[in-house]
Amino acid sequence: MGKLQESPFKGKTGLTRLINAFGYSLDGMKAAFRHEDAFRQLTMLALILIPLAFLIHAAPLARAMLVASSLATLIIELLNSAIEAAVDHTSLERHPLAKRAKDMGSAAQLLGLINLATVWGIVLFG
Repeated sequence: MGKLQESPFKGKTGLTRLINAFGYSLDGMKAAFRHEDAFRQLTMLALILIPLAFLIHAAPLARAMLVASSLATLIIELLNSAIEAAVDHTSLERHPLAKRAKDMGSAAQLLGLINLATVWGIVLFG
């Protein structure tokens, strides 16, 4: 059995690792914005909702929940898109496990959107 090949970036530590990780994160955000319609749509929604959270009369904890629920949909969409990309990289043929993985990612986003609507509804309407 061959030796498991590690990423050449795995050995980086300290500030170098943080700088590299930040760069990879920005690359991921750029890729999602460039290639994923849903991520662009959710980003636009967050650009409306997050400032709105600071304009409405709400307690600090409620405001934090409004912002967190908006950011959660972006996080979920990044993970959903990553699952889809990994599945498609593995194979483009239809397979029940590939469908299950993609459907579960989609279900996670549906729950995130339900959470977003619920939190905003509770804060705005009690």
